[in-house]
Amino acid sequence: MIRFAKIIFWLSVIWLAMWLIPSLYDFLFVQPQSTPFTLYSTVTGDFAWIDRTQGNPLYIDRSGKRYTATEFDSIFPFFYYRQLMADEKFPDTLHGMAVSPKMAQTESFMFKSTPSSYNTPKTELYPLMESMSGRVDLEMPDDVFRMTDKGIEFIRMTDNRIDKTKSQSYTEVMRQKGFIFPAQIIAGNPTVKKEYDEGYLITDNEGKLFHLKQVKGRPYCRRIAVPDSLHITHLFLTEFRNRRFLAFLVDDCHRMYVLYTGNYDIKQVEIPAFDPTHEAISIIGNPFDWTLSLTSLSDATLYAIDASSLQCLATMKHEIEIPFAEQLRRYIMPLRLNFLSPIDPYLFPRINEY
Repeated sequence: MIRFAKIIFWLSVIWLAMWLIPSLYDFLFVQPQSTPFTLYSTVTGDFAWIDRTQGNPLYIDRSGKRYTATEFDSIFPFFYYRQLMADEKFPDTLHGMAVSPKMAQTESFMFKSTPSSYNTPKTELYPLMESMSGRVDLEMPDDVFRMTDKGIEFIRMTDNRIDKTKSQSYTEVMRQKGFIFPAQIIAGNPTVKKEYDEGYLITDNEGKLFHLKQVKGRPYCRRIAVPDSLHITHLFLTEFRNRRFLAFLVDDCHRMYVLYTGNYDIKQVEIPAFDPTHEAISIIGNPFDWTLSLTSLSDATLYAIDASSLQCLATMKHEIEIPFAEQLRRYIMPLRLNFLSPIDPYLFPRINEY
């Protein structure tokens, strides 16, 4: 019994040492590393970034050319349009096209997803807002829905009871459109902090894609034609201000697509691969091009994407440099015990080398 207790004691000491010593070392000696803020310039046709490692910000591009803050604003007119308006330097035309501050405001968008936010637990209850209320401000409904093997169920939040009439109505419409219950993926933005509502994109039990929303109190459900070779694994409903895009899709081969509003056309984005469960993505877009960034634990790869064709215009990689203090720690302590991970919000013990 004493020998067993000693084994438990020393195992506990080893586990605590694997957790506390590397964590304390990182806290004392390792500085966090980040990549500089980088954008693709529609004006210059290349990437430029802000380097803040020297104290005062340094504005520079890949050719080594340095810019003043005002010059840097000018090569990114859609991102810094407010500053250019204040300086009365916003351009009238760009590449032969008339542009305006209003275009910069309405046609630009930002999108971001991280593994820790994507892998978070989800409550399988969803509010379905009215998409055509005639009011400027959106309102939360007094019920939520959930998907079951038999259909869609709306639950009144006031008494926690199922609204059978509404549930039967929506279930019947979805089945008429070919929906096979239960659902696999449900993607939406259940918040009133947006300018309009497009409901939800849902894949059924066979992987078919549907668009579900409420229009003037009635169910709207439409099946979206998807190529047989495209097997959707991840959905991101966008609801950008310009209403041009409906969603971003990712398939089982980690290929990324854009689903357009209205005709539901699907077009592939020319990037090698994207896995939302292990990579962070950010897109800063304007009417001419996007700056798409994919960030993993080791590097950040940037892609300049043509806004019309979705073809890649240029690429650039920022290596995430490992500080010498961390390299030394990894050599001395190759294994460590962690309770947190950069790719999910769960708290449990895990052994890795980071």
